[in-house]
Amino acid sequence: MKIAIFGSKHQKKGQVEKLFDILKRNNAEIYLQEKFSNYLKDMLHLDYKIEGIIKDNEFDADLVVSIGGDGTFLRATSVIGKKNIPILGINAGRLGFLADVGEEDLEDTFADIFLGNYRIEHRSQLHLSTEHKEYQGFNYALNEIAILKQDTASMITVHAHINGEYLTSYEADGLIIATPTGSTAYALSVGGPVMTPDAENFVIAAIAPHSLGGRPLVVRDDCAITFDVESRNNSYLISLDGRSNIFRTGTRLTVKKADFDLQVIKRKDNSFYNTLRNKLMWGVDPRQS
Repeated sequence: MKIAIFGSKHQKKGQVEKLFDILKRNNAEIYLQEKFSNYLKDMLHLDYKIEGIIKDNEFDADLVVSIGGDGTFLRATSVIGKKNIPILGINAGRLGFLADVGEEDLEDTFADIFLGNYRIEHRSQLHLSTEHKEYQGFNYALNEIAILKQDTASMITVHAHINGEYLTSYEADGLIIATPTGSTAYALSVGGPVMTPDAENFVIAAIAPHSLGGRPLVVRDDCAITFDVESRNNSYLISLDGRSNIFRTGTRLTVKKADFDLQVIKRKDNSFYNTLRNKLMWGVDPRQS
C-alpha cells in the first residue's frame, strides 16, 4: 500500500515512531510531505528510509495519513483536492473532530486498514466562485467559508441571496457558511447547530451580529448562495478553512456545493455520536469528576 504522510510541527516523538514501525511491519510504501520530512530530521532526529518526498500537489497514493490536529488535516485535504484519495486523521493535537485516531488506537486502526476492514465517509465540500476568479489558491473548503471584517475595521454588511431570492443583510463582524463537517468547528463557536456528517445541508451563521435576530440558518446543500459585501474600508477577508485572501468590495461571491467530496476513513465501530459524547463531553457532570 502506498501511503502519503502529512504532519504538523507539533509531534510526540513516540507516536511518530510507533506509526512508522506499524507501516514498516506492513511493508507500506511511505511518501513524506517535504516540510514534515525536514521537521522529523531536524527537530526529532528521525531519519527513515522512504520511497519519496512530496514537494507539491502532484502526487499519487492509496491513502493519505494526516498526523497532527484538525488544522493539519484541513491542509492535507487542500493538497488532495480532487484526487479521490481517502484520508485518515491521527490526533497529535487537542480536540480533534477530524483527526480522531489516538496513539492508543494506532495498532488496531492500521490492522483494520490493511485488512480492508473499515468504512469511508463521503464529506461534502464548499466551492467559492467569483466573476473574475479573484480568490488565489484552492477555492474549496471542507469546513467553512468565512467572510470577515479586516483587522480592526468596523463591522461589515453582507447582503445574502439564496437561489436568487433575497434572504437578509447581515451587519456583523463576519459570516460563516459551513458544511456538516464544519458544523463542529468555527460555526459551533458562534452558536450554530451540530449536524451529522451525512446531512445534506449547510449552515449560515453570523459572527457577532449587530442584531438579536441574526440567528444561524440551515439551508439545503443544493442551493446557490450569493453574497455582496459592504465595508467602510472597501475591503474584507475571505477565509476558506483558514486560507485567507483580501477582497475588495464590489466582488460578488457565489457559494455552492462542490462537485466532488472528500473520502474520510473511519473504523467500522467509530460512531459520530460517540465522538460527540467524548469530544464535547455530552452527558458528563463536571461536579462528579
